[in-house]
Amino acid sequence: MTTARTDVALALHEAAEANGFSGVIRVDRPGEEPFARGYGLADRAHGLPMAAESRCGVASIAKGFTAVTIGALVDDGTLALDDLVRPFLGDDLPLVDDAVTVEHLLSHTSGIGDYIDESSGSITDYVIDRPLHELDNTEAFVPVLDGRPQVSAPGSRFAYCNSGFVLLALVAERASKTPFHELVQERVFAPAGMASSGYPRTDDMPGDLALGYLGDTDDRTNVLHLPVRGSGDGGAATTAADLHAFWTALFDHRIVSAQMLAVLTEPLNEVEDENMRYARGFWRGWESGTVILEGYDAGVSARTWHDPESGVTGTVIANASDGAWPVLEAVDWP
Repeated sequence: MTTARTDVALALHEAAEANGFSGVIRVDRPGEEPFARGYGLADRAHGLPMAAESRCGVASIAKGFTAVTIGALVDDGTLALDDLVRPFLGDDLPLVDDAVTVEHLLSHTSGIGDYIDESSGSITDYVIDRPLHELDNTEAFVPVLDGRPQVSAPGSRFAYCNSGFVLLALVAERASKTPFHELVQERVFAPAGMASSGYPRTDDMPGDLALGYLGDTDDRTNVLHLPVRGSGDGGAATTAADLHAFWTALFDHRIVSAQMLAVLTEPLNEVEDENMRYARGFWRGWESGTVILEGYDAGVSARTWHDPESGVTGTVIANASDGAWPVLEAVDWP
């Protein structure tokens, strides 16, 4: 983003006020105090206000954490981008094409069947056909991923795929012999200083974690829509300050090497429906160098971004299914 921080912050703030936004906005520019503010309620039933420091679910923003975890494992030689996935799967998931690689999963070009169909229905539909309490670790997702035929040949086309990032988490676990949540803590959260980030259980939520609401006004939460503990495609909770710390550490090469960062953020596919380009775990601006992560799920809508040229980072997290989008429309995305 090339717009000055104050202009971006003011535009986002005014849009938040005009739209009854509930969530957190933060904009950072090097050498200046950040704009950071909470809006609305973190807990509607108890009237608890959202604070700038509130933890929130961020849905697919967590795919960026998965991607850099994979990048760190590639940096240390545990994995390679051209590694075939099949040796890590063994007899599991026999419908995954034997030609699928780690690279295909990162770039959403694997062609594997997705356990969440985002092509139809509403974001608040009940889309997982297994008891959610069973999905408390990455291995538990294997039956959910199973039985879904290959949709296209590996490498033939871009198709956003949640299953691909759960599969990346599974590969990372089996390659490193470390549970995925511990691996992200060791490889991403710790080196970035993200002390408020993690993968909490939905039935054991900390008191400072905002509830996610299906709509802008009703009190129904997303607890029956999400796995009890997420994996590689989502389920992380974090703060706007921690997301700023993530971008800073990532571009200071404290999580992955400069070479790996360039690989992960290299635009590969133009996605016209999103008006963005996709790299490996990260979105890019349509024409700019802005690096973007975005999340959308029942009870969550969010975007966080970093402009390498100016050093500006920004985050908008809503604790409602569509709350972030009217606010983000206030910014001219290049």
